[in-house]
Amino acid sequence: MSLSANTAPASVDSDSPRPSPAPAKPPKRLGDRLIDAGLINEAQLDLALREQKRTKRLLGEILIELGFVEPGVITSLLASDSKTEVIDLKNTHIDADILKLIDFETARQYGVLPLHLENQILTIALADTFDVVAIDHVEQTTHCKVNVVTATESDIVEALTKHYAQGQSINDTIDLIMSDGVAPEEGDTASESPMARLVDQIIALGIKQKATDIHIEPDDKILRVRQRVDGVLRQELLIPKLIQTALTARIKLISGLNITEKRIPQDGRIKFLYGKTEVDLRVSTLPTNHGESVVLRILDTAGVRRELKDLGFTSYDEQRFVSTINRPYGMVLVTGPTGSGKTTTLYTALAQIDAEQRSVFTLEDPIEYTMNMIRQTQVRPEVGMDFAAGLRALLRQDPDVILIGEIRDTETAQLATRAALTGHLVLSTLHTNTAVGVIPRLIDMGVEPYLLPPALSAVVGQRLVRRICDQCKEPVENSDEVLARLELVEHVDSDADLWGDEDLSSGSDAKKKSTQLWQGKGCDACNHSGYRGRQSIYEIMLVDDNFHDAIIQGAHATELQRLARQSGMRTMLEDGVEKALAGVTTVEEVIRVVR
Repeated sequence: MSLSANTAPASVDSDSPRPSPAPAKPPKRLGDRLIDAGLINEAQLDLALREQKRTKRLLGEILIELGFVEPGVITSLLASDSKTEVIDLKNTHIDADILKLIDFETARQYGVLPLHLENQILTIALADTFDVVAIDHVEQTTHCKVNVVTATESDIVEALTKHYAQGQSINDTIDLIMSDGVAPEEGDTASESPMARLVDQIIALGIKQKATDIHIEPDDKILRVRQRVDGVLRQELLIPKLIQTALTARIKLISGLNITEKRIPQDGRIKFLYGKTEVDLRVSTLPTNHGESVVLRILDTAGVRRELKDLGFTSYDEQRFVSTINRPYGMVLVTGPTGSGKTTTLYTALAQIDAEQRSVFTLEDPIEYTMNMIRQTQVRPEVGMDFAAGLRALLRQDPDVILIGEIRDTETAQLATRAALTGHLVLSTLHTNTAVGVIPRLIDMGVEPYLLPPALSAVVGQRLVRRICDQCKEPVENSDEVLARLELVEHVDSDADLWGDEDLSSGSDAKKKSTQLWQGKGCDACNHSGYRGRQSIYEIMLVDDNFHDAIIQGAHATELQRLARQSGMRTMLEDGVEKALAGVTTVEEVIRVVR
């Protein structure tokens, strides 16, 4: 008699053959799982599969390279498939004896990080847990069984540099160069030479320290290497003067510059492979009385992958900013000095726009970050392709959204204004000290005052302040006295003029209970500075109907500031004080960048 699916089977004699288990249901393919999760669409998967067929590479690697998914998403799915644990390497201690089991070059080549050893079982971190070549190699070289855990590739690269202390061998490389003798007039073309290694180590050290710029500065007797970390320059290395010419020549060689030309400034680029990640650097040389000064700017490509919430907007300012970039037309300008994070804000805003439904173009000098689904154009003034010429041509390409790297001249300002009036959303930057300063600046550049009220939607003013180090953060004694001494008490309660009576009661009570300030004591993690990382502070001016008469009549900046405040703008100083009270930064740091 046959048994139904819900009927218990009779007992089976021990000599009877066991019934075959039902075949396991094969796991869904990676692409299908990403589609089910709403992380990619069918068109993106189809493109990636075609690229996989052509290149024979892993699908996850292709999806990340195309910018369709973040590395962490692939890592989590691969870990789930291989039933491995996902760990946070930032909070993992690794004993020095464990690192000796795998040399640095092997670890970097295979993207593997040894973690701990117990009972001859070596636990390693891999981004791709199915990389059997890496696993077999580790087992053969260490003579240990391997247990695999998962981490993102970027975390593994950072941990490799941190724990193997690559930068510490720089002095050994310098000693080797000095002992072998220096060829001062030659650009070293051998990628494995000591000079090439020294350049690589200097760049890797800058990336490891999260520097934005590396300065190689010639002096009378020495060559100085300094790094700008969190907006502040600090000295890292002193190099013998004899190495200067060869070191400069090597940097110029790999950045595509003329090695023999030392009389004029030059600009170039370097694509540097940091682990498995390609890092873009902009190189500038300048003749000085002691030789060529070289500055390498490290472009943070991770910055454009952030969400708006990661920029540091308060919920109030984020809502105001989102309302402007969601409009179908108008001009949104970001203002601030060089190095204040304007580009990051613009690119992050651009990433929120649906490029599949809207036609998005950029004009940039240079193109700093490549973005998926967006047509980006490099400005080339030497051939007549400046911002104005590029914008005129771009307007014939049926754009919906236009990002202009910077409004530098009258013609660009006028064209951008008219583009905003004719149904385009225009995003750009302008150099002014405050948000309200944009209006007189545009008028000085030749934009007719009557065009600004309907064209200009919003202006974002911003600065970067250093964040308090989380490892050595401590409360400030007598915070109320500090606020009073720095004349900041009125800015703590300034929201009372902006929110109205309904929000005032709860807001005011919250302020009275949270006047505690914080500071960094200084530790090894922050190089004893008390600060680690940076945070933006903002002011957002929405240009509404109240501005119309004032702009037409050429009102003074004081009147424009009053109107901006009336329309709900909170100043950068107020935003900074709020972040200081939240323990993000210090009031001294806010005053340094704002006043």
